[in-house]
Amino acid sequence: MDPDDLRDVCLALPATSETFPFGPDTPVYKTTANNKVFAIMSTPGDPNPLVTLKCVPEDGASLCEQYDSITPGYHMNKKHWLTVRLTAEVPDSLVTELVTESYRLVRPRPPRARASDS
Repeated sequence: MDPDDLRDVCLALPATSETFPFGPDTPVYKTTANNKVFAIMSTPGDPNPLVTLKCVPEDGASLCEQYDSITPGYHMNKKHWLTVRLTAEVPDSLVTELVTESYRLVRPRPPRARASDS
């Protein structure tokens, strides 16, 4: 997956914004409802593009074992974040799934329905 396609995947998710808190060269994708980060991309034009994504710890460990292009999160909590090098080794469908899962992990949860006091 190329960085432009990854950007499109991130921005297609509901209530998402692209921000640049680390400067104009590092896109960060957040949910607008709670301002939580779910994806951090490398500098546009980087010859080895990558994205850092939130993950379920068990899934992250498994993916790091399966793919050389997936490593524990760069500059992040290594247990809860992955860094994915966007190479042909990692299928586009898996990258899309990982972005969607990262978003799902940080988006606001709908309030639970209250049991009636009847």
